[in-house]
Parts: sequence; structure tokens; C-alpha cells
Amino acid sequence: MVTWRIIPFKRHDPFENMAIDEAIFRTHQRGGESPVVRFYGWKNPAVSLGYFQDAEEEIDCAYCRGKGIDIVRRPTGGKAVLHGDDLTYSLVAGESIPPFSHDVVETYRIISGCIIRGLAKSGIDVQMVEEGRGGVGSAGSFCFATSYKNELLVGGRKICGSAQVRTRGAFLQHGSVLIDFDPLAVCAAMGRTGDAGGAQEIEAAVTSVREMIGGDVSVDDLCLNIAAGFEEVLHMRLVEGGLSPGEEALRDRLLEEKYVRDEWNLKGGRTGSGY
Repeated sequence: MVTWRIIPFKRHDPFENMAIDEAIFRTHQRGGESPVVRFYGWKNPAVSLGYFQDAEEEIDCAYCRGKGIDIVRRPTGGKAVLHGDDLTYSLVAGESIPPFSHDVVETYRIISGCIIRGLAKSGIDVQMVEEGRGGVGSAGSFCFATSYKNELLVGGRKICGSAQVRTRGAFLQHGSVLIDFDPLAVCAAMGRTGDAGGAQEIEAAVTSVREMIGGDVSVDDLCLNIAAGFEEVLHMRLVEGGLSPGEEALRDRLLEEKYVRDEWNLKGGRTGSGY
């Protein structure tokens, strides 16, 4: 049976999380690697920005700094996510590694199917939307306020948001499954402090694992279930492993030269930094 590497759940600070994902992705661009699934959490609350977002226009940077919420820019596109009580996954693979292809939408569909199978094992009935349902106007920079094609809803409310980047024959997709969330905190981070109406709109559009199962959830159990979903849908086996020495070295370099720098996190590619 085909085997892939899985890096077990661990919490890191936001900058290291992004550096790890990109290090694995860059290593795969050189070819010859089996796909890698990683589960992780966040040591500190953080807003992750999509690659193309303007930090000053789309989030309240002063509020985030005052509340100790870190700001990090992802190598992937999409909209802002307030991380804290969520389970984040990443998958890195070559574009031509079965069952994947150069078709971005199809790749989303395949990975979404794995998440659906895993969440079903946790007792959550998730549907994949064929077409986006539009956005919540009062928090339009918030990833979970909008659903796109092949994203995941429970009763019409979004529970998982994902983003992808691909180049040089490889792709990175990562996303977050909401374990819990605070709509007022989301509004504040997005620059709408005290927007009770906006919070109500978000609450009507977004749900969480804890709400769906009606109580606490073990992150370890959630990881096991989603990992089993990947194995069952893709007919392969996940073998636990860590970062290679090359990935560790690249992670450290990306941390120092990119992800701990405001030039990257607040301004992104417009600064000329990055790879």
C-alpha cells in the first residue's frame, strides 16, 4: 500500500507554523517526495492573512497588537482567519501525484472529501457546496464569512476554510476546522469592534465542532478521525514522521528572513521579501 508521511498535532507560534508549511512545500518543488499531511494548533491567538490581502485595510492591526494577537501572512491566498480554538491541517504534494492533478478545483474537492469523512467519524454531517453562497457583508475580510466552490458546510454554515498555492510542480493546501469561535472577537479583529449586527451575521453563517457535537471535543480524537478520513478516501496509509534535516534548515531560514518580519506579514510580496 502507498504510504504518506503524517506530522502529528503540535502547537507552534504562528510564524513557525507558516515557516514549516512553506519549508515542506518548497522541498516538494524539488520532486521525489511522498505527500505530507500535518495537523497543528496555535500557541498564541493570531490572525493569518491571505497572500494578497492588505493588512491595514482588512484587519484592525492596532486592536490585534493591543490584545496580543499576532499577525502572520500565509503563503496561500484567501481571506483572514482568526486562529485560536481551531485545528489546522496542511497537505503538501506534487501536482501529478495520484489522485491529484493540475486541476485546482478538483484538488479542493478531493481534500474536502477526506475532511468530510473524518468529521463524519466525529458525528458531524458535513456537505460540500458545489457553488459559493456569497459572503457576510459586515465581515467580508473574514475567511469563514464566505464559502467557495467545494467548501464545507453544516446546515448551510461554514465549518472549515481552506486555501491553496501551487508552483513548480507542487501544491500546498492548508485550512482550519473551527473547534469553537467567538463572533464578537472576529468582528473586532476585522475592524468592527462592537458590531453586534455583524457578529449575529457571522454566527448565522459559521459553526464549529463544539456546537455541532454539543460539548467538548478532544483534539487528538479529531486528528485521528480526519487522518482516518484521508486514508479511507485516498486508499493509502499515513506513517508518522517529523521534518527532515533539510526541511528544518529551511524552516529556520524562512522564520528568520521572512515570517518574523513585519515587512512580510503586513505588506507581503509588495516589499520584495519572500521566495
